[in-house]
Amino acid sequence: MDRVNSPVVYVIGAAGQLGSALLASPALPSTVEVIGLTSSDVDLTSDESVARALNGLDKGDVVINTAAFTDVDGAESARDDAFAVNSDGPRRLAERTAAVGARLVHVSTDYVFGPDVPHRPLTSDDRHEKPRTVYGASKLAGELAAAAADPSVIVVRTAWVFTGRPPVRDFVTTMIALEAQRETLTVVDDQTGSPTYAPDLAAGLWEIVGRLTDDPSSIGGGVLNATNAGQGTWCDLARAVFTAIGADPERVRPCTTDEFPRPAPRPAYSVLSGQAWSDAGLTPLREWHAALADALSGARSG
Repeated sequence: MDRVNSPVVYVIGAAGQLGSALLASPALPSTVEVIGLTSSDVDLTSDESVARALNGLDKGDVVINTAAFTDVDGAESARDDAFAVNSDGPRRLAERTAAVGARLVHVSTDYVFGPDVPHRPLTSDDRHEKPRTVYGASKLAGELAAAAADPSVIVVRTAWVFTGRPPVRDFVTTMIALEAQRETLTVVDDQTGSPTYAPDLAAGLWEIVGRLTDDPSSIGGGVLNATNAGQGTWCDLARAVFTAIGADPERVRPCTTDEFPRPAPRPAYSVLSGQAWSDAGLTPLREWHAALADALSGARSG
């Protein structure tokens, strides 16, 4: 391919849930060359490894960082490891993009917000002081470190990402498995967010890349939110899964967060506003029930 006319997109975390969706996406622009980098190809905790993996990075190229230390509960006892990947990693990538005039699209999370948030869709301007978890604190530190190293970084916050198809292990596939094993399930009903279908999020990220490679100045640095439209609780999502596979949704029983304690506290409310995404001229992601129906098309109970 002609290196001048074909920008290269480096997908960091290519073997993960979102990285895999990016590489398989029909929205992948035909005008770019894609290099998928897994944890075997690049170690975000190493300056040398990042420099080696991005040795060919040039002006006009794009790096999409989907890699993260995502074990929310495990991070509580592995703070240094979480910060090494989630904070220092994005900084290293941003230093490389800033040095050559490339762009970094860094995927972040609703966990960056602390407990004192307004009960309405959260914007990039809402305060995100004192995240309640090590995971959230490390991801917030990564956003800030990347932006400090390269102000053109685009941070894309998302939430409740699912694929719904094995071998991926996510909330949706877990619910499908448990439906076949248990007569009833108890699922938290006092945490509210926006379920997000990984292929829809991938299409949104490729739309950003297309804009950047056509006109790098068309989207400036900053924070955008990308989730499927609508909101619900984990119990709502579980019941929607049961309905989609032909099982009785009433078999899913609601419970409170206090009845299902975890090492790391989950956000009680973390619905993200898509206003900035729309204001940037990007296509809003569809409603999450429709996305779930597509994810589970053909799936049936038993």
